[in-house]
Amino acid sequence: MSFIKNVRFSDKIARVIFITTASLTVLSLFGIFLFLLLRGIGSFKEIGVTEFFFGLDWNPTSFNTPAWGIFSLMVSTLIISFIALSIALPFGLSNAIYLSEIASPKIRELFKPIIEMLASIPSVVLGIIGLLFLAPLIAKIFHLSNGLNALTASILVAVAALPTIASICEDALSSVSVRLREASLALGATKWMTIKKAVIPAAIPGLVAAIMLGLGRIIGETMIVLMVAGNSRAFPHSFLDPVRPMTANIAIEIKEVVAGSLHSQSLFAIGLALFFITFAINMLADILVRKKSFS
Repeated sequence: MSFIKNVRFSDKIARVIFITTASLTVLSLFGIFLFLLLRGIGSFKEIGVTEFFFGLDWNPTSFNTPAWGIFSLMVSTLIISFIALSIALPFGLSNAIYLSEIASPKIRELFKPIIEMLASIPSVVLGIIGLLFLAPLIAKIFHLSNGLNALTASILVAVAALPTIASICEDALSSVSVRLREASLALGATKWMTIKKAVIPAAIPGLVAAIMLGLGRIIGETMIVLMVAGNSRAFPHSFLDPVRPMTANIAIEIKEVVAGSLHSQSLFAIGLALFFITFAINMLADILVRKKSFS
């Protein structure tokens, strides 16, 4: 009888701990949102929502007429995110399929830690590699005067996001039941057909989670894009143009502004916009996963 009471008491403690942890997570997220909102809401009153989000020029230090439009910064962020994800996702998913479905246990034990160790490479090191090797190579290939552009930044950001995508995709694929594979093979499907038609569809929720975490890593990257994206505030017309993403713009200017000024409020508003972008992406992913689960 006392044993049953102890078990019930332990269950209650565990329940309280889990509820508290979940509540703190939600409160932390709400606190970040509230902090950005209170610091950045003033800029919308002074500038206007339309001018802030759709203005093509960002020049808050102009002596004549300061410009507060972040549309070019948003487009720069989206260009780098799209190219980087287009590079990282195929490589990450291919590595995950190889490690979970094809490689022998010894090879898996050897290569998975190596892939995960790529995540420990500091962003500044990747930035230096981009400055010294990749940027000159891009400039030579495309006959440019300068290789600091969106393409260079995208490749390096893709390298930074690759370990996250590959590792989580491999975990998602490995968690699929062995019986599902055996049933597919027993019905006459080939190895590739089993992977394509059975394993990958069953692992969709985990794969989407990997993509979202990788995309969050890409959008939030600061040091790499700060070093090799070119830092041009002009509207980009090509992936070979120098760009300044939103994260780089905050990092460059936040140290030079007066606290509480319109410039400072606008930078917090950019952070608020980034918050909403990542939140919207995660909400969309959650909707897609739920729709796939019930279809």
